[in-house]
Amino acid sequence: MLYDQGADIVFHAAGQTGDGVFSEAKERRKRGEAVWVIGVDRDQRDLGPEVTLTSMLKRVDVAVYTVSKQAMEGTFTPGVTVLGLKEDGVGLPADNPHLPPEVLRDVEAFKAKILNGEITVPKE
Repeated sequence: MLYDQGADIVFHAAGQTGDGVFSEAKERRKRGEAVWVIGVDRDQRDLGPEVTLTSMLKRVDVAVYTVSKQAMEGTFTPGVTVLGLKEDGVGLPADNPHLPPEVLRDVEAFKAKILNGEITVPKE
């Protein structure tokens, strides 16, 4: 387990198969360890609000709407639609009670730099 190797925060990035990390983090908290989890795909605070630092949202609602609209308009091409920050396809939950305001400001500043081209995110 990454916590045993000294990690304070685990971003499991394993979909629902990573849900066990929340149980582990809660058990470690009971023993006094200051550990956190970053959820993935959806706001996963329901799995452990006291140990969830934040979650990376995969905006499936945006994807379904975008692809449905493209299909209706006859412009859909399978395997071509990319939804990132610009398209609001990924993000953070609106409410992040464990993240300090200065961290959220930094996140927004980096998001702006990515969107305006100052920072290039690798595709692979």
